[in-house]
Amino acid sequence: MKPVLIAVLLGLPWVVVDAAPPAGRWQYPPQLDGARVEMYKTVGDTKLNLYIFAPANPTNAPAIVFFFGGGWHGGSPQQFETHCRHLAQRGMVAITADYRVKSRQNARPVDGVADARSAIRWVRAHAAPLGVDPNRIAAGGGSAGGHLAAGTAFIREFDAADEDKNIPAEPNALVLFNPVLVLAPLAGLNLDKSFGARVPEERLGTKPEHLSPAHHITRNAPPTIIFHGRADTTVPFATAAAFAAKMKEAGNRCELVGFEGQSHGFFNREPFRSRTLAATEEFLGSLGWINKEK
Repeated sequence: MKPVLIAVLLGLPWVVVDAAPPAGRWQYPPQLDGARVEMYKTVGDTKLNLYIFAPANPTNAPAIVFFFGGGWHGGSPQQFETHCRHLAQRGMVAITADYRVKSRQNARPVDGVADARSAIRWVRAHAAPLGVDPNRIAAGGGSAGGHLAAGTAFIREFDAADEDKNIPAEPNALVLFNPVLVLAPLAGLNLDKSFGARVPEERLGTKPEHLSPAHHITRNAPPTIIFHGRADTTVPFATAAAFAAKMKEAGNRCELVGFEGQSHGFFNREPFRSRTLAATEEFLGSLGWINKEK
């Protein structure tokens, strides 16, 4: 299978955007030794968990919540296990989250965005017992999970009705890996003229522009770093470049790190996993979240 996001955006038959390596590498349910497991949300019979990695006795520590890739169709929180273990060693509370997908709950992307915002809100609401600074919570993710992470910052209209809206669901920073950031036509983005014009609303759960992070950028958005392969034919590099340009036009910090010759999901394998993790550390260090000398 070679999934192609552009086909989805062109309204062709639904195909899976898969940031994952060959099937079987990541398990579902995930097997994450040493992780603290907390249920953050129930929807019907579905229980959604957070898998938490933390340093010993964290106090007012920065946190990051990762969302796995898989085309909103499948995937596993195990995708970001390495990232979580590494960042926990650097003093962060690092979390990888489950969320609803098509293959397991017949869910739509709009449901995933709602779940992602629920996850950020839950972490903030439980910041004290988690040892987390509620003003230093990042969202991260790859591919479709990168879309959900970005959605926590920009897409507010699909929150669960029973949640406490007095607790913000927006993150304080974004760390994105080949994310889906454009789901509808965007001025200045020179892709196929029909790009995004026929995305099936019934599959997304709403109009494409309502779920498109690039269409919701405002001033004072969270500082953002994006890692993207320049040879990505699944989620074109041009979409990340257009998003970064709009972020900067609005006065926001957005760093786009392109990797020459690399395709979709490159960050899952070495040496790029280590390189993107090192750049993530540098970015978080620039925010004062990680001590560079630690």
